[in-house]
Amino acid sequence: MSMNRNAFQKISIVGVEDGSFLKGTTRKALLVAVLFKEVEIKDVKITKITVDGLDATKKFAKILNQWAFGTVLLAGVSFAGFNIIDPTMIHKKFGKPVIIVSRTRPDNKAVKRALQRHFEDWKIRREVFEKLGSIHEVIVWAEEPPVYVETVGVSVRWACNLIQTLSVCGRVPEPLRVARIIARGLS
Repeated sequence: MSMNRNAFQKISIVGVEDGSFLKGTTRKALLVAVLFKEVEIKDVKITKITVDGLDATKKFAKILNQWAFGTVLLAGVSFAGFNIIDPTMIHKKFGKPVIIVSRTRPDNKAVKRALQRHFEDWKIRREVFEKLGSIHEVIVWAEEPPVYVETVGVSVRWACNLIQTLSVCGRVPEPLRVARIIARGLS
């Protein structure tokens, strides 16, 4: 599905990022979701998730239940340490595309080792990563490093077009950039 810039700007987009926390000290971290339309903030929802817990998908779904939206942008899959948001489950529940955008190339082998080392329930968490497709490198701005993209429910080409349209202040799409600023500013 090819779309021009204006069509993309009419889609309501949710960007999600977590706040900072001290491993071993902080029990809860902020999860910030920002609803954007036409590169403008429409709403912001903030919840707390357990550091290294398993409540992120459920708490994020509660936020999404309150909004009409077209696409979800996740800043990775792991929030507050290894509290996983399951993009496949979000896509199935809401029928909307989920695009995972990472600033650095995900290292799934290192993730698996870390999960095995630190969690008895590592297989549950690992499953989420295994359901995702390939990792795609996307050059958003020629003079900046790429971002890395995984998609659920939408083609990589469509996701890349959306990311490029929404990346107005650098290589990270505005909904994610703003969610990060809010999350880090409040924690």
